[in-house]
Amino acid sequence: MMTYKFAIDEVNTKLNILKEEFQYIHDYNPIEHSISRVKSPESILKKAYRKNCGLSLAAIKENIQDIAGIRITCSFISDIYKVSEMITKQRDITVIERKDYIQNPKPNGYQSLHLIIKIPVFMSDRVEHTFVEIQIRTIAMDFWASLEHKIYYKFNKEVPERITRELKEAAVSATELDKKMERLHEEVKVIKNMENEEQHISNSPMNGEIRQLIGLLK
Repeated sequence: MMTYKFAIDEVNTKLNILKEEFQYIHDYNPIEHSISRVKSPESILKKAYRKNCGLSLAAIKENIQDIAGIRITCSFISDIYKVSEMITKQRDITVIERKDYIQNPKPNGYQSLHLIIKIPVFMSDRVEHTFVEIQIRTIAMDFWASLEHKIYYKFNKEVPERITRELKEAAVSATELDKKMERLHEEVKVIKNMENEEQHISNSPMNGEIRQLIGLLK
């Protein structure tokens, strides 16, 4: 269990560095927040029984790949893919599996980008290559998934059809909201770039000469 905690610490350190670098270069942070967890021994054993993978430590380590998990929340859909690219480009990270539930949502409407990675954890006497599951989603996707999870367990996994249908509709609405906010974000960037260009021209030493030339042309 300690090894999985260290694996999460390793990934979180990488995320903090990437956030600060991105903020410095682009004056923008694509990660709103992130949370992490290590499955409890009870949850691990229950999953091992369900998967029928055996109860030895070696079998559990090889077959249960989400013992360590990190969830990253972004503002926009485009940020999800930026963050995913930054993570997977790290030389000591091996991508084991990638599932894009944004391009291909689950039947119930669930959306997120899932990565299973393997990262080395350097212990005092050995190196442990450890699985970590990373889920990356927008704020709207995260809100929907959290609500769906609560409803799912409130009804003991037997959710009435009407509520299932409305949850699916809510997922569609969340997607439309994400797309609309992305469009607004892009429009704001265009306007800001235009203002920066105008400011640059007005501050240019050549500005006076340009104005004189325009006056002569008139």
